Amino acid sequence: MLQSLAGSSCVRLVEQHRSAWCFALLVLGYLLYLVFGAVVFSSVELPYEDLLRQELGKLKQRFLEEHACLSEQQLEQFLMRVLEASNYGVSVLSNASGNWNWDFTSSLFFASTVLSTTGYGHTVPLSDGGKAFCIIYSVIGIPFTLLFLTAVVQRIIVYVTRRPVLYFHIRWGFSKQLVAIIHAMLLGFITVSCFFLIPAAIFSVLEDDWNFLESFYFCFISLSTIGLGDYVPGEGYNQKFRELYKIGITCYLLMGLIAMLVVLETFCELHELKKFRKLFYVKKDKEEDQVHIMEHDQLSFSSISDQAASMKDDQKANEPFVNSQSPTSNDSSLNN
Repeated sequence: MLQSLAGSSCVRLVEQHRSAWCFALLVLGYLLYLVFGAVVFSSVELPYEDLLRQELGKLKQRFLEEHACLSEQQLEQFLMRVLEASNYGVSVLSNASGNWNWDFTSSLFFASTVLSTTGYGHTVPLSDGGKAFCIIYSVIGIPFTLLFLTAVVQRIIVYVTRRPVLYFHIRWGFSKQLVAIIHAMLLGFITVSCFFLIPAAIFSVLEDDWNFLESFYFCFISLSTIGLGDYVPGEGYNQKFRELYKIGITCYLLMGLIAMLVVLETFCELHELKKFRKLFYVKKDKEEDQVHIMEHDQLSFSSISDQAASMKDDQKANEPFVNSQSPTSNDSSLNN
């Protein structure tokens, strides 16, 4: 008896705080996912870093042995300056001297990466004025970009997602949830093909040092707005049509970002995902729900009354002119 009461009380306690338990599991799962990623990246990349460090150490020692007139301190000062310039997108290599980082097309590409929060980091402002302007430009431009993308995605998703799903649901009688799932999967496949696979194949041809995996990696890192900056297109030696190429990449990033948001919004509208997200949300109080329902009912009633009044006005306007005669005049004519 006591065990059954204790069990029922535990079940009742879990049900009352279900969203809190789900949220705690979500936080724990996210932290474990972070730790898992750190362990995998460390185990995979640390041996390559160690080999690279050993190789650079051997090259440095060999260079000092071949140039005895140069001290190690002088060499390190030179290398520090070179690395500092490289962090600002300036290279001392002879095959990179023809590419300017702040011509119009490169600046346009930089502005698009800043506003989209991609931020490759291969090119950064050098002057204090440029850094100050970048702060002001980003503070205004990033919310403006979010507003622009939200408006564009809201208009596109009506024609790309909602109307096709309703068409197949109403016209052919299919289940709306089933049509929505199939449509979301098909839209995701088309987006991956048009903005990942095909561009990756194009980049692998246009970029001499990129294979298909590196090109696909660049597309994913860019359109997910991660922007690591280890691969940046159009920075090769004697890149043909570099200005046009940079403008095309800028358009690709904007269109790809819009496509990613459309796909994300399409998946978020799935009924199953909505139910899954609600597991981690805080439930509204009954008072808030009642206020919301009352406001909704009041708005609905007022809108219905306004519509009824407008319909009556339209009927009066459409009535024939003879009906506008007053009833007293009709009575007088009958008495005569």
